[in-house]
Formats: sequence, C-alpha cells, structure tokens
Amino acid sequence: MQQIADIFKKKKKEAPKKRTTAYQWQDFALFIIKELDIPQSKKNSVFKICKDYDKNYVEKCLDDTKELAQGAGRWRYFFKLIAEYKKSSE
Repeated sequence: MQQIADIFKKKKKEAPKKRTTAYQWQDFALFIIKELDIPQSKKNSVFKICKDYDKNYVEKCLDDTKELAQGAGRWRYFFKLIAEYKKSSE
C-alpha cells in the first residue's frame, strides 16, 4: 500500500498537462503567433483578428505573408493585409 507522501511525490514528478484552448480560433491564433514571430505587444491583436474575421480570409493573409514578406518584420505585412480587408468592407 502506498503512503500519502508517496502519492504527492509522484504527482510532482509528472509533467504539467498542457492547457487546451476553448475555441478553434484560439488554436489558429497561437499558430499564427508562432509562424510569424508576433511580438508580445501584438499577440492580443492576433486573437481579436482570429475571433472577428472570417477564417478563410485570415488564412489567405497568412499565406500571402509567408509568400511575399521576408525577414523579422513579416508580421507587419500580415497586419497590413488585415487592415486592407477592413477598408474594402466599409
């Protein structure tokens, strides 16, 4: 029989479980953040974009960004493309 102390030691050794996201758009936002190396100050904007905009459009912007933009500032081009959608829908 195990003692209580052994059970607690065992739990501490186990790796913490990865938190799952509640919505699919959150996973997509995390993917974009990782792909484009979005700075910390702009991460909330990516979540808002993924929540508010059509996923197909955001995917197209991501693909265009990967194809056309180079270097560390690629995320700026992504935001520029998203802003174009806002202008065209008004």
